[in-house]
Amino acid sequence: MTDIVFATSNENKLKEIRKIMSDSRYNIITMKQLGIANQIEEDGNTFCENAVKKASGIMKITEKPTLADDSGIEIDFLDKKPGVHSAMFLGIDTPYSIRNLEILKMLKDVPFEKRTARFVCVIACALTNGDIITAEGVFEGHIAYDPKGENGFGYDPIFYVKEYGMTSAEMDINLKNCISHRGKALRDMAKKLEEIANKGYLK
Repeated sequence: MTDIVFATSNENKLKEIRKIMSDSRYNIITMKQLGIANQIEEDGNTFCENAVKKASGIMKITEKPTLADDSGIEIDFLDKKPGVHSAMFLGIDTPYSIRNLEILKMLKDVPFEKRTARFVCVIACALTNGDIITAEGVFEGHIAYDPKGENGFGYDPIFYVKEYGMTSAEMDINLKNCISHRGKALRDMAKKLEEIANKGYLK
């Protein structure tokens, strides 16, 4: 299998990533496994800018192909906030349970049809020859009226998917991975990596 570093310390993300890519030719290596504690500052204006910056920064340290993602939730009624600042909303150390309750307060009395939202994920792969590959996934839904579910993390308990009548956090992990923003982006990235695998950049 081909080793690829994934530039994240988020254990929940790693579980999703390994599950989604379990049938691929790639062996996901973490920064922790390599003894890397460096955190790349996510100061970009877009998900893509942050993902590319993280992937490039860690690739230069490891000298291995490196994947990185940036993701967040866009809420239309809040002008697509928190968006790229989703991980820092109300402060970087604030529990998501508090963040979710604050969002529900901000949308108090807002009717369902105006509670549209989406998860967005951009994944970048920095190759050792300097090339950058990106892939994006979008997961459409609504903001629920109450948090529900224990299977997800982050904003999953308040992200309601009308077609399935449940929040992202109530979904079976296999279903979620099939339709989620991260699942879509990872599968697209895997296809793109297959296309360049024979060029020798992933050895």
